[in-house]
Amino acid sequence: MNDCVLIVDDDEVNRIILREILSGKYEILEAENGAKALEILRSGEYNPHAVLLDIMMPEMDGFAVLKEMKRRHDTAHIPVLFITAANDSETESRGLSEGAVDYIHKPFIENVIRARVDNHIQLCRYRESLEQMLEQKTSQLVATHERTMETLATVIEYRNLESGLHIRRTVELTRVMVEYMLQNPDYYAQLTKLKCKSLIKAAALHDVGKIGVPDEVLLKPGKLTPGEFEVIKTHTVIGSDIIDQIFTSDPTDETGYLARAREICLYHHERWDGKGYPEGLKGGEIPLSARILSVLDVYDALISPRVYKPAFTHEKSVEIIAEGSGTQFDPAIVGAFCEIADTIKFASMSLQDDTRLQV
Repeated sequence: MNDCVLIVDDDEVNRIILREILSGKYEILEAENGAKALEILRSGEYNPHAVLLDIMMPEMDGFAVLKEMKRRHDTAHIPVLFITAANDSETESRGLSEGAVDYIHKPFIENVIRARVDNHIQLCRYRESLEQMLEQKTSQLVATHERTMETLATVIEYRNLESGLHIRRTVELTRVMVEYMLQNPDYYAQLTKLKCKSLIKAAALHDVGKIGVPDEVLLKPGKLTPGEFEVIKTHTVIGSDIIDQIFTSDPTDETGYLARAREICLYHHERWDGKGYPEGLKGGEIPLSARILSVLDVYDALISPRVYKPAFTHEKSVEIIAEGSGTQFDPAIVGAFCEIADTIKFASMSLQDDTRLQV
């Protein structure tokens, strides 16, 4: 199957000319305005390998279309070549700074258009190939880190009189949550920068610092004294210190796995209102990874029996999470959590064990 090119121009004559130039080598899609172009891109039915985008269009110009494409994870990578009759450096500078890869000037020159489209599609393919090679080269190192740290995390769960499934549930719920949040353009850029796969796997390490908490405190069946609670709180710093020691043997951490693990260990008990620990961070000062994990960790703790409490139902647990919006938890993350509460419930129930009550 040929690569696909989307031509977006309100002038039908321009679309016809460009289609004639490119149709011998590419499958051609056409849109007469920006809204129609975004509709095609969002449908998922087609996968354009390049977009030729007119700048001057009514209602939604090319810059607005480009901005929306860059906000979405499924279109941000597509090379955009602006079509323009303008020939000024200011327009070109703006387009390139906002993410366009090139310009096609009117009147059209057939050989130039073919060469530029070919070059940018090949560059896109080459970049994708390099990304795959990098992922393969780092996968072995990542796997080693993960096996070592997840084994340690599971040991901690057994010491904490858990079955070890708390770790698996936390990772699975993080995966469900992150995949849902990726559909929101407001979170896409942040989450992709954090390297989502590493974030999800790092969730397994959130309580690794409990290795340094004495049994008489960690396993106490009743209410903790203020002094004992201070001891429990140290597990965040201990976990962070453990990760920091691993950083010394891998200072680059190209996958972001250890960086996300450190954030989660240290900050997953911070609160949105600044009343958490260990540093009393507030609102957006708390790393996004820790804000996500804090909601899911509390949810799993609520629906699970512990030495100090029985299990709550799923419905009651969701209600408690919702009540903590804006105080304990990031309101936006709580909103997303509540929107997929049924999916969260299903994912959690798929990883039950004999010690858990039905939710």
